[in-house]
Amino acid sequence: MEHTYQYAWVIPLLPLPVIMSMGFGLFLIPTATKNLRRIWAFPSILLLSIALVFSVHLSIQQINGSSIYQYLWSWTINNDFSLEFGYLIDPLTSIMLILITTVGILVLIYSDDYMSHDEGYLRFFVYISFFNTAMLGLVTSSNLIQIYFFWELVGMCSYLLIGFWFTRPIAASACQKAFVTNRVGDFGLLLGILGFFWITGSLEFRDLFKIANNWIPNNGINSLLTTLCAFLLFLGAVAKSAQFPLHVWLPDAMEGPTPISALIHAATMVAAGIFLVARLFPLFISLPLIMNFISLVGTVTLFLGATLALAQRDIKRSLAYSTMSQLGYMMLALGIGSYEAALFHLITHAYSKALLFLGSGSVIHSMEPLVGYSPDKSQNMVLMGGLRKYVPITRTTFLCGTLSLCGIPPLACFWSKDEILSNSWLYSPFFGIIASFTAGLTAFYMFRIYLLTFDGYLRVHFQNYSSTKEGSLYSISLWGKSISKGVNRDFVLSTMKGGVSFFSQNIPQIPGNTRNKIGSFSTPFGAKNTFVYPHETGNTMLFPLLILLLFTLFIGSIGIHFDNGIKKISELTILSKWLTPSINLFQESSNSSINSYEFLINAISSVSLAILGLFIAYIFYGSTYSFFQNLNFLNSLVKSFLDQVKEKIYSWSYNRGYIDVFYTRVFISVIDGIINGVGLAGFCIGEEIKYVGGGRISSYLFFFLCYVSLFLFFFP
Repeated sequence: MEHTYQYAWVIPLLPLPVIMSMGFGLFLIPTATKNLRRIWAFPSILLLSIALVFSVHLSIQQINGSSIYQYLWSWTINNDFSLEFGYLIDPLTSIMLILITTVGILVLIYSDDYMSHDEGYLRFFVYISFFNTAMLGLVTSSNLIQIYFFWELVGMCSYLLIGFWFTRPIAASACQKAFVTNRVGDFGLLLGILGFFWITGSLEFRDLFKIANNWIPNNGINSLLTTLCAFLLFLGAVAKSAQFPLHVWLPDAMEGPTPISALIHAATMVAAGIFLVARLFPLFISLPLIMNFISLVGTVTLFLGATLALAQRDIKRSLAYSTMSQLGYMMLALGIGSYEAALFHLITHAYSKALLFLGSGSVIHSMEPLVGYSPDKSQNMVLMGGLRKYVPITRTTFLCGTLSLCGIPPLACFWSKDEILSNSWLYSPFFGIIASFTAGLTAFYMFRIYLLTFDGYLRVHFQNYSSTKEGSLYSISLWGKSISKGVNRDFVLSTMKGGVSFFSQNIPQIPGNTRNKIGSFSTPFGAKNTFVYPHETGNTMLFPLLILLLFTLFIGSIGIHFDNGIKKISELTILSKWLTPSINLFQESSNSSINSYEFLINAISSVSLAILGLFIAYIFYGSTYSFFQNLNFLNSLVKSFLDQVKEKIYSWSYNRGYIDVFYTRVFISVIDGIINGVGLAGFCIGEEIKYVGGGRISSYLFFFLCYVSLFLFFFP
């Protein structure tokens, strides 16, 4: 067993040979490398699969009760200072290794087809393979400085992948926004690391945790300084995991390729902040003020993310805000001490949200022939609808991922979210109310995404590109009215700008002849009247969806409670057995049990909230709710209510809570204006002063007398 652990350092290095080979190939024989570019996907997938096999073997050893293993090499030794470099294998590391490698492999397979027609295919695989290396190195790090090193590499890869299509100004701006925002958190993380090194004289986790648990309770060190340093460490997690108020970069990061959204912004990189808090959990739990702050930030984030997702039109941005909200759930669980529930939700959410993001990529591919290769159109749910019969496999997998995020049993996220909700109520009714209400909002906006994308009929403008005359325009407005060529232009623009109405009427069916001719265009070979339908993606892209569907269906079983008699349900699950060494590393863990009746009541209440959210979403966005349309009294009530609150709620959600506007005015207008003003003032003063040094003594005496007079005037 120990022999196996000694070679665990190979796991982060496995993707490197492909990176180096592609780099040297592009540098030495660029033409041949580009011509054989599709071949490079195979070794990338193969080496990451080997890392997965290694990770699974280590995890089995951990489940079987193996102790934590740490291996260190001396890096620098100078007098009393020693900096070591190594790796740490424990249950937390094992979980993250399996998560990164499984999602990474599926994303690589998906990307081979998704990026096949992109000129930057090889560059994409270089970036994503290097990201996998950095992420694997991060989760196996044995000390804080090593974590910071890989933390920055992960951020660099994120910057490169978000701005992958850097020729598009919006993508270039998005990667810069992500880079600058994360620098705030990373600077805090660096200061926190230096602060704890000054306090403890060590960067190793074991030394740090022992000192924290022995000295802090006995007032052996300054508690205020320790709390400040812990807050700075947490600031790094706030930025990386898109917690309020450093969440603003995540929705803009959707400008990168969709596989990157699935890998980085759903399953791995944004989970790095949760991983950091979980890794430092023995330190944070000894500081009650920091734990309360973590839970408060998580609560604000989960509620804010859910409200901002309510009115988004871009399918990927909606999923991004959903990710932000679910990360808030994990942070709340860590803040209230529910370590196992947080990591359980990290696992279930990663697979479910990766499934949803890859499913959105399949939808985008099906829409691009209709609306053009523009993210503003191909990702706009306002232009979608009725795709269920064109992309049935994608629709089925997307529905399962949606129901999982909504918390519908027996799908994965039900088990983890239900545990967080129960623990939140036990810790504080305030947290319980916010978490439960947000669970209902989650069901609403997730089912809204599904209905707008797959339900009803296509709401897209159909344009005849092969005709020399002005193309005919046919669409269905969001309020159920037909739009023809002669329709008022301002109404069309206001319809598209406003998004989907909360009280949209029944969307009528598109005539059959129109549905059969979704779009016509002239091919490069001169053929005309070639009609394009929304179509299912290829098998290479569908295979990862089906595998992630299996994870979404069955991964929740690792947290299902085993029966321990008739009246009790033991808290000992596969996951808790897996995580016990991490929890008990520096503190005792309680072996309690819960009543089966209490578990059933909690489950019924959480599922009821989810079903209520689904029901309301179906009323507002479903295509077959004529029963409610015929109830004039109910319809008038809904309209009257929504007329009063629609403007405020919709504007708040659609405009991202005006937080980006606030940051723009404060940090760009005010702070940047002050800096520019100082520079301009310095320039003007320099221009004036340069005329003073003319070499004439009379001028020097004149200015000297002026300065003395001013001094005597103000200080007599």
